[in-house]
Amino acid sequence: MKLGLQLKLKQTLAPQLIQSLKMLQMPLLKLEQVLRHELSVNPMLEEEEVLEPEVKDGDEYSENTLDDSDPLMDPNMTKGDMDWEYYLGDDAQDYVFRRMKEKREEWQTNTPALEKTLYEHLLDQLSLLKLSEEEFNIGEFIIGNIDDSGYLSCSPEEIAEMLDVESDKVTTILEKIQLFDPPGVGARNLKESLLIQLKEKGLENSLAWKIIEQYFHELDRKSPLQLSKALNVPVERINEAMNKIKSLSPRPASGKFVTAASAIVPDLIVDKIDGEYVVYHNDRSVPRLRINSSYKDLLKRNRNTPQDTKKYVREKLEQARWLLNAINQRRSTMINVMYSIIEEQREFFEKGPDYLKPMIMEHIADRVHMNVATISRVSNSKYVQTPQGVYEIKYFFNSGLQRENGEALTKRRVKQQIEKLINEEDKEKPLSDQEIHRKLNEEGIKIARRTVTKYREELKIQPARFRKMVPKENS
Repeated sequence: MKLGLQLKLKQTLAPQLIQSLKMLQMPLLKLEQVLRHELSVNPMLEEEEVLEPEVKDGDEYSENTLDDSDPLMDPNMTKGDMDWEYYLGDDAQDYVFRRMKEKREEWQTNTPALEKTLYEHLLDQLSLLKLSEEEFNIGEFIIGNIDDSGYLSCSPEEIAEMLDVESDKVTTILEKIQLFDPPGVGARNLKESLLIQLKEKGLENSLAWKIIEQYFHELDRKSPLQLSKALNVPVERINEAMNKIKSLSPRPASGKFVTAASAIVPDLIVDKIDGEYVVYHNDRSVPRLRINSSYKDLLKRNRNTPQDTKKYVREKLEQARWLLNAINQRRSTMINVMYSIIEEQREFFEKGPDYLKPMIMEHIADRVHMNVATISRVSNSKYVQTPQGVYEIKYFFNSGLQRENGEALTKRRVKQQIEKLINEEDKEKPLSDQEIHRKLNEEGIKIARRTVTKYREELKIQPARFRKMVPKENS
């Protein structure tokens, strides 16, 4: 046995910061549920009846909720500073009983009544990995871009550009997420998803694997006999392999998880007033909380009070104060981010979606002096009502291309142009991806042919051979 010294670094987050980050991630409906739950378990909180007009955006939430003159709300107060004998009396036993009752209620309330969303399910698995803060933020952003079917809706290169990190780091984290449950999740296309599912079953390099890897795009045109000749194996083995392929899920996450929200409720509203855009919270349905004023009446007699009761009351007061500060922080952060987005995307708000400019999260993070991960939390699953319609905040962040004349184009604009070319094509002689690539280049849009194929697939448009319409013979 040897004695020695060991230096170890460990990153810890203050409970207040953790609570603020959780609040920031929540969409409006989830926030309302959490606040109503806190009302039911924390006796120091009560809902304020709002009889006056809504609080202005410049005002802080705490102005109507925190009483700064209350000694219990002094942030510099220590346990020794509090005059417990003044506040606690005969009624202290009520708090002992209430604490025991609330522990039972809290356990019952925290028991999940519904299955998790896909996002929550994947985030739980991500948190079990030993990742650095940067790696976790990348993983969280990747998961936020996985659709309800389980497919990644953007490329690792686009994610790397949005987060201003190296593509290799994004690819490494994506490969880890592709090992999560359900099998096949995080794939960029159907072929990749099927290969991931086969690998998870231990069928890597099997006959089914070779069929998918080599002949995926020809499965609809090749018979088992043709595959048998091409791979030089008996037809029976081809049929067995095809049955294994048919047992795989084309949509790995579809139907297995609850939808994050059944209705879209915008967290923010942007209005144009006297030529200027104003941002305010759409939080009328969210309970406005304050410290319960009745506790002073309950805690006023001078009697000896059990130590555990003192501890209980102080914990509840601190929880209430942290919660109100977290709500205030959430409001100010979201509004600041939205104002910066408006400044960057002014033309969008004036003229519409066709004028959306390429913008990455790093730009907004620099403007508001925040971490990119914070911007990601603000934009994920949050919506804003604008004069142009209701959009997810994440919609305003997108990578872009450039024309030869230097004009910036968003990925969405390029997709719209591809869709337009296909809609106007001769249905008897549809455009191939190569021809679309050539036409885009003629318009000054420099884009690779494989990118044309990827965008076409994301638009759910079939290849040219499936779009071809045979002319009817004259009778």
